[in-house]
Amino acid sequence: MKIDIDKCKGCGLCEEVCPLGIITIKDKKIVVDNGCVECKTCMKVCPESVFSVKTDDKKPVCTSCPVMCRIPEGATGACMRYYNKKGEILRKGRVHTYDEVIDLVGGTEDSLIQRPLLTGIGSGTTYPDFRPSPFIVRGVRNGIDIVTVVTEAPLSYSGMKLKIDTDLFLGQEAKKVYVRKKGKRHLGHLCTEEYGSKILSLGGVNVLTSKDGLFAAKTLYEFLQGKKIKFEVEDGPILELALGKAPKANGQLEDRMRVGCGSAVSGLFAPYMEKAADEVIVLDGHITGLFSEHPAGRYLDKKRSPISIKGQKSTEGRYFLGKGTGWGGTDVENPLDVIKEIDKKKCKEGMTLLITETTGWHYAFFRMVKDEFKEEQPDKAAMDFITVLRGSCEASRVSAIFAAGVGGSARAGVTKNPIKLTEAVHGGKVSVTIGGAKPFIFPGGGINFLVDVEKIKYGSIYLSPTPSFILPVEYTMSLETFKDIGGHIDAIKPIDEVLKQIKGKKKTEGL
Repeated sequence: MKIDIDKCKGCGLCEEVCPLGIITIKDKKIVVDNGCVECKTCMKVCPESVFSVKTDDKKPVCTSCPVMCRIPEGATGACMRYYNKKGEILRKGRVHTYDEVIDLVGGTEDSLIQRPLLTGIGSGTTYPDFRPSPFIVRGVRNGIDIVTVVTEAPLSYSGMKLKIDTDLFLGQEAKKVYVRKKGKRHLGHLCTEEYGSKILSLGGVNVLTSKDGLFAAKTLYEFLQGKKIKFEVEDGPILELALGKAPKANGQLEDRMRVGCGSAVSGLFAPYMEKAADEVIVLDGHITGLFSEHPAGRYLDKKRSPISIKGQKSTEGRYFLGKGTGWGGTDVENPLDVIKEIDKKKCKEGMTLLITETTGWHYAFFRMVKDEFKEEQPDKAAMDFITVLRGSCEASRVSAIFAAGVGGSARAGVTKNPIKLTEAVHGGKVSVTIGGAKPFIFPGGGINFLVDVEKIKYGSIYLSPTPSFILPVEYTMSLETFKDIGGHIDAIKPIDEVLKQIKGKKKTEGL
């Protein structure tokens, strides 16, 4: 790394971000200790252009990620995983077996308690909470006595995360989301962008207890019932969303989900891209790929093209472009506008260029004619790549995760000592299921969970006008654990007896 110390004003941004902690500020100037791996993190934040790369080819390159650190002898890469031992790049640590982590993940009773003996669907509730749950059943598995406690829990502090498979730009994160119900009603906000999807965060205690709470709850309930809902994003599009269906944004149907970002496409399909054109640009609102500069292209000895593109460079062949309604969710409306400059001295007549989105939905093929790229029909090699790219994409759909907590009054139906139940859940001694579906339990305090609503039997979620959602919940554990947490022992019934009652109701009530 080359440093122009005279430019340094001692702002300390480089010291803050250096992953190895080898940059410090002394007397309002930077000092770099030994061990620099040329990760270029400091370059990205420095407002004074103090840093530039002076590559030391004597240092071996770590090729385990796009940063491609050049690690000196005895030093560690920016990720702290790889190090240089006598010129060889090695991984620190070793692979662990499941037996080595079983105590950590709480899997000692995994085979016994993951499946409940009974579900809470249709069980009724314990309100006003101090009573034992409607059904506490006991059975035997592998010679071990197992107990499942079921209820239908009203969850006021709850909401949903909608995952929308689309590359379309929906707006800046934190923008509000509305629905038209007797006026414009606030439902939540546009949350983070995840890999090939956008996330809406809807409901939650602050929304449900607001003046729009009942409207919001009803809308989410209608969505759970399979109804198509028109959501409005602040300063953004109108979304038509239905659970399990392809999304629409401003009337445009999104039926294909990308296989990966622009960089991932370069790595996945490099052999096809090498033949597709002299240069391939994959436009993407997350990471745009420039193939001949990308490590995948260089690995195949792809000759570096004379084209450079716009955007903030992350690492070789990987660029961050502006978000927008253009190609691949970028602000590029005309594909050739992504080009920053062309070295005309190195650009030969007839050079080919393929520009595509990550889905292959939009693509364009160009050939250099008299110092200008002219669009033409792609040849077979280019179409082979586009065909493979399109064929590797999944169908776009709208998914929903229900987020709530059963760390409150819902515990009273299980035990007189609610804190012991919480501790047992986090200790892996009690398995929580939602209508039989296994949720993700957040670490930390309480019993907060996320569950895929499509894994819960249709019609098993109800809405109370408090407003709160009512979900079936099951707690399964060994009889020994149930006793240890102070469970309602006197309320236990044999599972066989309860199943006979259920079968009898099916006959008399036609269920």
